[in-house]
Amino acid sequence: MKSYKYILEGLDCANCAKKIEDKIANTKGYEQVNVNFSTLKLSFQTDKEDNVKQEITQIVHSLEPEVNVIDEKEKITENSERNNSDIFRLIIGVIIYVLGAYVSIFSNFVIITTIISLIILLSKTAKKAFTQIFKNKVLDENTLITISVIGACLVGKSMEGVMVIVLYEIGKILEAKAVNKTRKSISDLMDIKPEYANLKNGEEVNKVTPEKVKIGDIILIKTGEKIPLDGEVISGEAEIDNSALTGESALIKVEKNSKVLSGGINVQGLLEVKVEKTYENSTVSQILNLVENATDKKAKTETFVSKAAKIYTPIVLGLAVLVAIFMPMLFKNVTYSQSIYKALIFLVISCPCSIAISVPLSYFSGIGKASKKGILIKGSDYLDGLKDIGQIIFDKTGTITTGEFAVSQINSLSDEYDKEKILEYFVMGESFSNHPIAKSIVKEAKKEIDTAEVLNFEEISGKGIKYNYKEKEVKIGNANFVGLDVKLKESEGTTLYLKVDDKVAGNIVLTDEVKKDAKQTMQILSKSKIKTKMLTGDKKQVALKIAKQVGIDEVKSEMLPQDKYNELEKVLTNNKDKRKVAYVGDGINDSPVLARADIGISMGGIGSSSAIEASDIVIMTDELQKIVDAIDISKKTNKIIKQNLIFSIGVKILVLLLSLFGIADMWEAVFADVGTTLITIFNTLRILK
Repeated sequence: MKSYKYILEGLDCANCAKKIEDKIANTKGYEQVNVNFSTLKLSFQTDKEDNVKQEITQIVHSLEPEVNVIDEKEKITENSERNNSDIFRLIIGVIIYVLGAYVSIFSNFVIITTIISLIILLSKTAKKAFTQIFKNKVLDENTLITISVIGACLVGKSMEGVMVIVLYEIGKILEAKAVNKTRKSISDLMDIKPEYANLKNGEEVNKVTPEKVKIGDIILIKTGEKIPLDGEVISGEAEIDNSALTGESALIKVEKNSKVLSGGINVQGLLEVKVEKTYENSTVSQILNLVENATDKKAKTETFVSKAAKIYTPIVLGLAVLVAIFMPMLFKNVTYSQSIYKALIFLVISCPCSIAISVPLSYFSGIGKASKKGILIKGSDYLDGLKDIGQIIFDKTGTITTGEFAVSQINSLSDEYDKEKILEYFVMGESFSNHPIAKSIVKEAKKEIDTAEVLNFEEISGKGIKYNYKEKEVKIGNANFVGLDVKLKESEGTTLYLKVDDKVAGNIVLTDEVKKDAKQTMQILSKSKIKTKMLTGDKKQVALKIAKQVGIDEVKSEMLPQDKYNELEKVLTNNKDKRKVAYVGDGINDSPVLARADIGISMGGIGSSSAIEASDIVIMTDELQKIVDAIDISKKTNKIIKQNLIFSIGVKILVLLLSLFGIADMWEAVFADVGTTLITIFNTLRILK
């Protein structure tokens, strides 16, 4: 099946987004349909090849005639013209009504002007209501408002009827502006896409789109320009601002052989860079895709609200009918005219706009806020789940520690091999590995080591490496891997042994520094009653020392990748309090565990595509403190969602009760609808602060 993505230009209603999604999903041939109200993006999969966009456009127009289906890369036009047209229509409608109410030209002048003003004011809403009823057999908020306005006029409350539609339309205009403000706030946070690249071709330099640059091409990055693609500096020096990627304001100095990442900004200097990744696979592209697709995975709260909205309007309409019919039977002093008016008030109060809009916008804002801090969250369900974490399991190397090993000792255990020769054997093998330890050992060599005669290299996960050199079998790894029987004094670092044929020739001891924010992070997690555990393949003595140093509750050492997976299974099985279990790892060796955990958090480092793919949440700066920040954002988002729901429902119930007792009328009913919608949207904006 082929995937398609379109933008729904002009979509300004969360309920409408759900209707479009359901209609396309129920159309034969379309699967994985998602309409993201926060980003206006429609995505789906289909086997159809002919007239896909045309068919989708027809479906969308059957529900929302004013919504345009445009290609993903097309620029969305501003909705100011549409808003201006609506404002002009409202002004004309109000002037005609006021003219009829205060100027008497002939006997039926008031009736005629009232009808004309209602036709002008109600035309847009009534058209939507009739389209939904007759074409799609759906009752929505447009139906509720239309019935309320017409009904109010029929029971002699024309002023209230006109006031309802005027304030409702004003509310929709303000609502659209508020929603657009939220979208713009988030898009500004992630405004990192480079518009062009300076492609060097001999002595000639041309501006091209980043998509046209190939691996191996040379690009120039001038002062003030965004870095368009990932690559390696081949000449020049500069200071780079990576704050849009990591949330960190400190500038990074780069020079020849330094790596640079797309999305960063060259603050000062001129760089010549050899491109190492196409734009599609670049850091900036991965981040933008991740953030863009994040709210496609809906949280349980969001899903529940969407489903509830589907049956909400028919239930409200039914209750209003019951109020209109039975209230005079229960209360002798209430006439049918009064009960119908109260039922109409009930319809106005019950519009679900504030609930339907505030929930998805809150999650979208939370994900945008996290992105600004260098925390990439793949979906609103994961953002929602962060607040419920009860236990976090950590990997050690590259997670609790920096992963930047340094060789502290080289020990010879045989007269045949001196320290220089031992290091040479280590470097020959580790040159073929991408493990952080391997890179540290290779870095220790002061001269280039010839690896031409290294044959049959093999890396055994969790144990070590082996290869052949000049008809000798070489093994490098832990004591068990090299078959060491002699009990040697344990060091406080990571010890790797060298075995040449049947003889253990020597070892290297490496030390790894603990991250600066590790201890503080564990203290905060402990205060939040979140249990911490560390699983590592390192030896017991080293693991216990680090766990004690940072304050981790429990530690298990000398574990292979499958041991970590089995241990996580045990934790999940015995998780009695049902709080979520998170695993924090480097996103490469820990991929199975990251995938199995309730929430996988990758300390993937900037530009690590494997980290982005493996986990649910990616910490772009490798800082443990960001986990605490992510949990705080989750809690704040959840708090604001609860505030919005309680406020919206509470105000509606209060005004409803007041209307039944004759205290509140249409004015209060409109506030219960339009007012609560605007207040909840502006409350949602607090997440971004």
